[in-house]
Amino acid sequence: MKNNKHKIVIEVKNLTIGYDDYIVLKNLDFSVEKGEIFAIMGGSGCGKSTVLKHLIGLYSPIKGDIIINGKSIVNADETEKSNLCREFGVLYQSGALFSSLTLVENVSVPLKEFTGLQEEVINSIAKLKLSLVGLRGYENFFPSEISGGMKKRAGLARALALDPEILFFDEPSAGLDPISSAELDRLILELRDTLGCTMIIVSHELDSIFSIADNAIVLDTKLKGIVEKGDPRMLRKKSKNEWVREFLNRSNMRG
Repeated sequence: MKNNKHKIVIEVKNLTIGYDDYIVLKNLDFSVEKGEIFAIMGGSGCGKSTVLKHLIGLYSPIKGDIIINGKSIVNADETEKSNLCREFGVLYQSGALFSSLTLVENVSVPLKEFTGLQEEVINSIAKLKLSLVGLRGYENFFPSEISGGMKKRAGLARALALDPEILFFDEPSAGLDPISSAELDRLILELRDTLGCTMIIVSHELDSIFSIADNAIVLDTKLKGIVEKGDPRMLRKKSKNEWVREFLNRSNMRG
């Protein structure tokens, strides 16, 4: 269950994003509470991943602000942004592992970059993070030697390296078979409950979203904005927007 303190850790205010003069999404307003699993949904090309890249500070918006733990990542200088970015970890769609490094070496990368810890301590922490995601015994394997699901878990272990308060996931189930996807969903819930992390997930996998998300926004390409907000399970049944109901019930139409 999500944390009930109702502390807002991410607040998006009147955000407009795009490239040069082209607007992808406009006037986005939403907030994410501490301990919440928050999903960003919508059709292909609606800007889901672009929103995520703005949230983690990779892109600058055309207008608006993003407040993380009371501090603006949009208006922060490089030092302030770097400090803010240390408060979260990111699991990219591919896992983004370094192919020439073992799993324990991959997880050690942010620890070496952002801490002054000794090599033995870094190695111990990296092994602990791999154990947390079910990869004990695979520390010295290379990415090419493990399955797609294990690569996602290793990427998650690296995202956890600096004990982040917030975790971002970009299509975590992409490329996984149904069993591996369900296992990853269970791991995400377990980590949220044991570590108390806040999680923001960009995904088009509706079954996964219904299994783990507490809250969600639905983006619409035509509107270029948020068409609906709320618990995705409730939106599937009771959204007043017909397109949203059809979109969220499409998993029931397969086969």
